[in-house]
Amino acid sequence: MSLPERFVERTLRELGVEEGRALCEALESESPTSVRLNASKCRPAGASPADNRQETATLPGGATLPDLPRLPLLRRVPWCADGWYLRERPSFTFDPDFHAGAYYVQEASSQFVGHLLRGRLPAGARVLDLCAAPGGKTTLYASLIGREGLVVANEIDRRRASVLADNVRKWGTGNVAVTCCDAASLGRFEAWFDAVTVDAPCSGEGMFRKDPAARGEWSEANVRLCAARQDEILREAWRALKPGGVLLYSTCTFNREEDEGSLERMLAWAETEVEETGPVEVDPAWGICCGRVGAFRTFRFYPHRTCGEGFFAAVARKSAEADARARTPKSRRSVLTPVDRKCAAELLRWLTEPEAMRFGMAGDTCYAWYAGQAEAVRTLSEVLPVIGSGVALGQIFKGVLKPDPALAFFPGLNRTAVPVAELAEEEALRYLRRQEIAAAGLAEGMNLICVRNRGLGFAKRIGSRVNNLYPNSLRIMKQ
Repeated sequence: MSLPERFVERTLRELGVEEGRALCEALESESPTSVRLNASKCRPAGASPADNRQETATLPGGATLPDLPRLPLLRRVPWCADGWYLRERPSFTFDPDFHAGAYYVQEASSQFVGHLLRGRLPAGARVLDLCAAPGGKTTLYASLIGREGLVVANEIDRRRASVLADNVRKWGTGNVAVTCCDAASLGRFEAWFDAVTVDAPCSGEGMFRKDPAARGEWSEANVRLCAARQDEILREAWRALKPGGVLLYSTCTFNREEDEGSLERMLAWAETEVEETGPVEVDPAWGICCGRVGAFRTFRFYPHRTCGEGFFAAVARKSAEADARARTPKSRRSVLTPVDRKCAAELLRWLTEPEAMRFGMAGDTCYAWYAGQAEAVRTLSEVLPVIGSGVALGQIFKGVLKPDPALAFFPGLNRTAVPVAELAEEEALRYLRRQEIAAAGLAEGMNLICVRNRGLGFAKRIGSRVNNLYPNSLRIMKQ
């Protein structure tokens, strides 16, 4: 499908004929493929593809970190330490490392959001990712803030929120709560977050190359509709942001109405409360177009200038003098309950650093949260629909934990608590299809299933038979 005629006309008018034509030509070229490695499941960011040394790379408890995923790594994404371009696009569906959360397939331009937040957040920060699905930016923020902080990742659409929760579980950092509600519901947590990020629903012009279907959905009426929706979301985002906190706004579109225009309309009602964040280091060789809208620093990614898709980002700070006091909505229900001492004793043995965790139950499932996050998660759960948080440990039956699939992805799992079965790649794919796997190599009872030392899930051997416990909803369907 060709580019929409009105889009081309607007582009030539706004960018000029030469620049506009260069952009339109780039949108007809092939998209680069990029990933972001999960530093908690791979070697450190300083490792190179050819470097097989493991001297400093360890998991909690001293276990050695696995090698880099077997990907055709080409070169680094310059603005993201863990980002890599690939020489070609592999079939990620058939890569067990992908299912183990060793990396996230994330468009390179969008990885810039981590560069904008790095060094601008306090220890133990609460970050609200207001429009979070499918989870690329959420998992980036989770890696950025560490276990002392908490990312609240929200998605209004229930189906997309389920995908978001799956991706968060695979990433395995244990410092994310996934909610499913509208922006206004989170805006009621007034002045509660140290950073609010809005990757706003938009007309998707920056995706015309990567997703040709976006071309057929584009219209000027949809641009106006998206801009109006963005205005509403930004009001709630600002309400939820603490004085002194950082607002990061982004879209994957080019037009001014949804980008600079959204910021200008916001400044009309919030200008006295908006301050600069300080300089953002951008190498001219990156090809990013930097600008200003009031106190906002803006960054534009054009595919004819940068190696990535179309992207717009802006960052500013809420004045420390802003008239806002932290308020949370009145609690409506108590969802999380404590675990008894006997259950806690069983849970402790499954974690490498149990002293850093707090335990609780939602329904009949036991959860663990890092100590600094537990009270915040409880507050959220009493008001909002939280569909996942912390680390789901599993259910206790007769004093013994039946591990939740999410526990396999958590690097803090104590691997002395359960036998580890390392599968060859073909057998791992059988496991991921939820097919029968061989009993050889599995201990009697529960086993942690791994490929290249990365957890995929659990299986239970009963004599010569193996119960494949990989979640039915996640299994590989493609042949």
